[in-house]
This record gives sequence, C-alpha cells and structure tokens, in this order.
Amino acid sequence: MDHASIAAARALADPVRRRLYEYVAASGDEVSRGGAAEALGLQRTLAAHHLDRLVEAGLLEVALGKTSGREGPGSGRPAKLYRRAERELSLSLPPRDYELASRVLADALERCGAEEAVYASAREEGRRIGGEGGDRPLTELLEERGYEPESGDGRLLLRNCPFHSLARAFPPLACGLNVELLRGVLEARGEGNTRARMDPAPGRCCAVISKNNTD
Repeated sequence: MDHASIAAARALADPVRRRLYEYVAASGDEVSRGGAAEALGLQRTLAAHHLDRLVEAGLLEVALGKTSGREGPGSGRPAKLYRRAERELSLSLPPRDYELASRVLADALERCGAEEAVYASAREEGRRIGGEGGDRPLTELLEERGYEPESGDGRLLLRNCPFHSLARAFPPLACGLNVELLRGVLEARGEGNTRARMDPAPGRCCAVISKNNTD
C-alpha cells in the first residue's frame, strides 16, 4: 500500500489545504506564507499551519529565501518559500502499478527499435483527442491532459509534463511521443498556423507550441 499517497489524499481532503495547494501549484514559482495568505484571504498563521502540513504530506517543498528582494545586513531573516513537490503521488484502490508496466513496455520498445511506431500511434491518439474536443479552447484540452499551459514570449509553454517519470527514464521515446501527440491534436483542430516542437528547459515540459514563424 502506498502510504505516502494516502497521506497526501488525506491532506487534500481539507478544503483550506486544497486551496493552498492549488494556489502554489498554479503559481509556477515559490510562494511565501504571507503571499498565499493574502491571495486566499486567510490569516497568516492559519496559512502557515496548512502549508507546513502539505510539506509533511509530500505535496509541497520548502526553501528559505528573502522576500524583500534585498540581500546582506539589514535585509531581514530568510522566509519559508513553498513550491510544488517534484515527487509524483498517485492513489489507486485496489493498488495498481501502471508506471511499472509503462517502464517495461518502454524498455521493450526501445530494444526492438519500435520508436517510429510509437510516434505514429501517439499522433493518431492526438488526432482523436483534438477531434473530440470540438470548438473548446486548446488550453482547456491541454489542461485536461495535465499539461498546465502558460503563454509566454509568443509561445504556449507547458509547465507540467504528464509523462514526467517516463521521460526521465526514456527521454527520446517519451519526449518524441509527447511532441507527436500534441502535433496530432493541432492537426485535428486545423491549427495550421501553430506547431508543436521540442524545446526542453528546466521546470517545464520538453515540448512547446508556437506560431510557425516563431524560432
């Protein structure tokens, strides 16, 4: 039994903790106790209590930093800053281990050189997702798949990779699958002026969506 995931589920059962977790996760950056309290209309001590409970549950990570923007003597004591934990947690009752199955299958596919078949299948699945999405906004479809899209520099950046653990173990296979899936979605929606391409960077998905004339 995955006790860590159960603890995380219990932590999120509290509505205040769930709101705080969603706020920190959506920020895409480190959040202070005071900033979270002000954003959600909570007392600072209450926000601090629940943020620390989320850290204990493995849902958030904490670091020390200056919120004043100043350094050196007189800049004040470092404050606790919170960000979403990189660790993945999932809860399945009864227990299932789909991640183990995905790693075994990915390894087998790489051994037999079947990457192109995987990419073709991913693109076809993307077409299905894009076609079933109808006229709904592209960002909405991507959010449902866990990408967390965010506009920046004329591109649509994806703050989360739905295949993160697989991409760490099998980067060429998983990242190629990812890009082809997105290309299929864009193709089905008739988004001829946009493209999905590989552009890895720390803290986000390896793929970005940009205009065809964007470098």
